[in-house]
Amino acid sequence: MRAEHVYLYLAEHFREYADSHPVGVVRHLPTGTPFSDVLSDLRPRLVAIEEDSSWLAADPARADVIRRSGAHSLIVAPLALRGHALGVVSFYRHQQEDDPFEEEDVALASAMCTHAALCIDNARQFMREWIIARTVQRRLLPHHPATHATVEISPLHLPAPEGGGAWSDAIALPGARTALIVGDVAGQGIAAAITMGLLRTAIHTLAALDLQPDELLARLSDTAARLVAARATLPPMDPLNREPLTAGCIIAIYDPVDLTCTIARAGLPEPVAVLPDGTSASLPVPPGPQLAETGNAPFPATTVSLLEGSTLAMGTAALADAVLAPSGPLRPLLDGAATRPLPDLCDDIAHALSEGHPTGESQMLLARTKALPQDRVLTLALPADPEAAPIARAAARRQLEAWGMDEETAFTTELIVSELVSNAVRYGAPPLQLRLVLERMLTCEVSDTATSAPQVKHARTIDETGRGLFIIASVAEQWGTRYQAQGKTVWAEQPVGVSAERRNGAGRPA
Repeated sequence: MRAEHVYLYLAEHFREYADSHPVGVVRHLPTGTPFSDVLSDLRPRLVAIEEDSSWLAADPARADVIRRSGAHSLIVAPLALRGHALGVVSFYRHQQEDDPFEEEDVALASAMCTHAALCIDNARQFMREWIIARTVQRRLLPHHPATHATVEISPLHLPAPEGGGAWSDAIALPGARTALIVGDVAGQGIAAAITMGLLRTAIHTLAALDLQPDELLARLSDTAARLVAARATLPPMDPLNREPLTAGCIIAIYDPVDLTCTIARAGLPEPVAVLPDGTSASLPVPPGPQLAETGNAPFPATTVSLLEGSTLAMGTAALADAVLAPSGPLRPLLDGAATRPLPDLCDDIAHALSEGHPTGESQMLLARTKALPQDRVLTLALPADPEAAPIARAAARRQLEAWGMDEETAFTTELIVSELVSNAVRYGAPPLQLRLVLERMLTCEVSDTATSAPQVKHARTIDETGRGLFIIASVAEQWGTRYQAQGKTVWAEQPVGVSAERRNGAGRPA
């Protein structure tokens, strides 16, 4: 008996009786039939079908179909794997056949069912892992794009069938700046999704330190290297022990006050900027190594100017040739980003990529820049002498009144300004600069050209100094230090508090 004979009989001879076995209907197998016997001991049965067979009376519905089909010989074989039953398979021969089934046919049917059971179990396990991988990836990715006042975000994610490790993020930073991130972990399944989650969590933690993009990538690469070392210690039979960790990332920090964007990349393609007039160009960001690669190769950062209304496009390697490359077939869609809503543009790119049957996972982040209004920023040069603190306090007081801040916020801000400026005069180097930025938070920044890092000190009761940063840490929402090519900026953030007059509707908004 050949396998194709079995499927031929099932498909053709029982076609006219299909109504007796509707798909999806669950029917219990009565006891005392060859089917229930096979399920009980997982041994195949060779049965001669006769009119007076007692088991036919125990299952009238199935007996009626068998009689109408004219079947006279039956093999019932179990679908079983590792001692667990998955089901039973029935093979029939009807009266047009001269010979009934023989023992050789039973052996062949058993071998077929054993192989089919293995295939079913593999498919079930694959589907289970696929569901877990997609669920893990979906939970680890941002559920809704964050809303930012100075940049419009539109992500595009085309997942792989087995799940993957691509992601994008937009993280708010002090001073109304925004970190734009696209990352990609090579591989598929649960391992790639979990690794993506670990790297995404690490970069959120590192972003809170207000590091430059190249420093962010360097520390993220160190984190990935620790993950590689942890995999190497796993037992040899663990699949992760043999799976290399390959990951890339690109980070861009947009400043809406200076209208600049600082970018560094590790393994991912160059980003593209579409200017308000519709012209586009790949930004010359030097390539850095993949994350966790051996060696001490740097992640060079590049700062470019971006006019208000420019659109920045960053994506994974799967989109490089089709979308980001100057000669890519979908590059004209990207060139039209200057005047189109970003969600519509993402839909068009996704549709075009789907028609082209892309392989692997694709991730793109589109960001349209906005300038922070000039009346939301105060920038003031300060002298490098004790007069700097009162000058800064007076300027801050006037600006806070113009913004309609309440008395508590104004008092706290003046205290922060006074302490930051006094520290810069005492420990910094000229020139000094004060900057107040009002966006989702009220940020106070004091810059100087010294590279020494400020530290919180716990002064004793008899000490006359050493409490400045401790006071700032107590009254501010958060504070930190950002280093530039020359010098540093010490900043402190606090929530915005509006005066009662402004809350009641009086006064002109800033």
